[in-house]
Amino acid sequence: MNVAVVGAGYVGLVTSVCLAYFGNKVVAIDTDTARVAKLKQGEVPFYEPYLSQFVQQCVAAGALEFTFDLNSAVKHSEVVFIAVGTPAKEDGEPDMSAVAAVARAIGGALDSAKTRLIVNKSTVPVGSGNWVEMLVEQGVQAVTKVPAGCVRPDAPAFAVVSNPEFLREGTAIADSLYPDRIVVGCPDNSVAERMKELYKPVVTQSFKPPDFAPRPQSLTTVPFLVTDLASAEMIKYSANAFLAMKISFANEMSVLCEKVGADVRQVAQGIGLDKRIGSSFLNAGIGWGVSCF
Repeated sequence: MNVAVVGAGYVGLVTSVCLAYFGNKVVAIDTDTARVAKLKQGEVPFYEPYLSQFVQQCVAAGALEFTFDLNSAVKHSEVVFIAVGTPAKEDGEPDMSAVAAVARAIGGALDSAKTRLIVNKSTVPVGSGNWVEMLVEQGVQAVTKVPAGCVRPDAPAFAVVSNPEFLREGTAIADSLYPDRIVVGCPDNSVAERMKELYKPVVTQSFKPPDFAPRPQSLTTVPFLVTDLASAEMIKYSANAFLAMKISFANEMSVLCEKVGADVRQVAQGIGLDKRIGSSFLNAGIGWGVSCF
């Protein structure tokens, strides 16, 4: 497929390079012209193991390119990912201004040549799918000058999808190639089928693993979960909250272990062997924070 990814930051760049590796034609868009120039040379603006080499490989193969021209990229794409930042504001609420600007810009770039899937990859609050749909429509109306509530016979067709990411810093490529699951919130079955076709190499694990990220021996297929928009958005927040709770619980147990003379490492091992609990994210330490665990 022809894919556009708006945002060449952490999530956007990893998404772009992995989709390109699967055989799609991917254009990553960023407003930072200096960043775009460096990415064209294979220079990644942050550290993630093997990402720079992976980008260079996909650029050399002609599967991945970078631009700041959103209009052209959207017009040539079937699927458009929104992967811009949603940093926390002083009151703790996410700053959605970048998502809003991108959604309106995508609407202004749409034409009636094909039905586009507009995919929320950014971490956004529950209800953002419907909000993004409204903003895209505003972008369409701003360009076509059609009053709100009126429909043109040749109006651009699009559908909004929620496809949350579950990447960890330091293992983002492996997390994308070999995820625990792929979650897509879709308005109908036809959209879900198009998303499943996009992710077919991951679901079936039919791609050749890169040398630096070998496939886990036990992995043969990846679950593909289709939900409604709100449920997909809620899955992301629920997963983050549960993992944060496990880390916080381990640290509370560490305090208690110090008081009673127990070894928290042995305690964590003992309870982590319970399949209902599991050992991941159960290590006492400095706690958790920033955008990825």
